Amino acid sequence: MNTVDRLAVVTGVGAAIAGESPASGPLRTMADPLDGMSRRVLRHKDRATRLALASAQRALSAAQLTDAGARTGVVVSTNFGNLDTVCDTVDTIAEQTYLGTSPMLLPSTASNVVASWLAITYGARAVNLPLCNGSTSGLDAVHWGRMVIAAGRADRALVVGVEPGNQVVDGLLDRWQPAGRRSLDGAVALVLETPESAAERGVRPIAQVGAYARTGAHADAVFAVAMNRRIGLWCVPEDGANDGEVPGAQRYDVAGTLDATCSGALGVLQCAAGAGWLADGSDDAVLATAGRGGVDDATAALLLTPIGGAA
Repeated sequence: MNTVDRLAVVTGVGAAIAGESPASGPLRTMADPLDGMSRRVLRHKDRATRLALASAQRALSAAQLTDAGARTGVVVSTNFGNLDTVCDTVDTIAEQTYLGTSPMLLPSTASNVVASWLAITYGARAVNLPLCNGSTSGLDAVHWGRMVIAAGRADRALVVGVEPGNQVVDGLLDRWQPAGRRSLDGAVALVLETPESAAERGVRPIAQVGAYARTGAHADAVFAVAMNRRIGLWCVPEDGANDGEVPGAQRYDVAGTLDATCSGALGVLQCAAGAGWLADGSDDAVLATAGRGGVDDATAALLLTPIGGAA
């Protein structure tokens, strides 16, 4: 098969989301999202990395994988992942010089720390790609997970969206997020792979990753991926109440359901919810959109389709 024809399907979803919201299914919240994780695995890691590791472990388990494997790539979307670590380190250096810093925590100031720990912990030795791309970052990550498979750079991709909830992130977001809304404290992971890779383990895929577009206007992105497609579920942008309608589609507001600013995790959360919806047997496609025209620098749209449907 030509590599450009390689499909990417979803075989596993895992979440580690703190909270007590009514969300259920793939986006269910937990009082302790790190419950069941080894203390050794979590040691000397920041909050975002710990959440990502927990969600990834659950996604790999759902896909019937004990580890990721050498032909697995990692794609991570986070806009604020290690912001707290960076700020704490800068404050420490300002007060005590570099002598006050911890050699165990300094590596956590690197922007690729989450993706790196995922690869090290779960043995993923293919592409390793961290994204920090604003409101569209999560959908961009799912798209790039599909592309590394399509290009033959990997047979499988572990795609994670994560944002930590802490005082540093909330302090930054206070001027933008709705009054009373907190920042997300959680992560969600998807296992993408070729249908052939899934078939080798006897795993049944639950959704197929389809068309993607990133443009300057929401309507243009939707038109590019959803023209002449029957959409059953539309996962709307964060605070996207004024982004028009998709005829016949049920609207689903992930950020509103979680009552949290999801930022870089939003697109992956949307795809997790969409995969769960398709797993229930729908024949219609799921449309996920992120970014608001005229507010954010770009808008992205991505389709998830039933297994065997046109991508």
